[in-house]
Amino acid sequence: VQVAESGGGSVQPGGSLRLSCTASGSSFDYYAIGWYRQAPGKEREQVSCINSAGSTHYADSVKGRFTISRDDARNTVILQMSSLKSEDTAVYTCAVDPWGRVQPGTEGYDYWGQGTQVTVSS
Repeated sequence: VQVAESGGGSVQPGGSLRLSCTASGSSFDYYAIGWYRQAPGKEREQVSCINSAGSTHYADSVKGRFTISRDDARNTVILQMSSLKSEDTAVYTCAVDPWGRVQPGTEGYDYWGQGTQVTVSS
């Protein structure tokens, strides 16, 4: 499974960005997808995830500001980020479980993208 992220960039505090994660394969609708981020000097943290049924999970730090959704026809998961803060600055990486075993809020993804940089700064 090949995984690719897009949509990162620089934005001012309070702004919005839309990240996309695409994954190869003909059974995308079975995939569980997670978004992670890692800031310099910090451990990687799970930001949000969505399973094949559309159940979602969000880290407390992004609840109410980030929304994850999926478009199975386009093999894509979207992370819509709003009200961005400087502490959201990080490399955001998409992770895929093509067997749909990983449940929201848990770990165990098998394939990872290269990541995309998000910088929130005035």
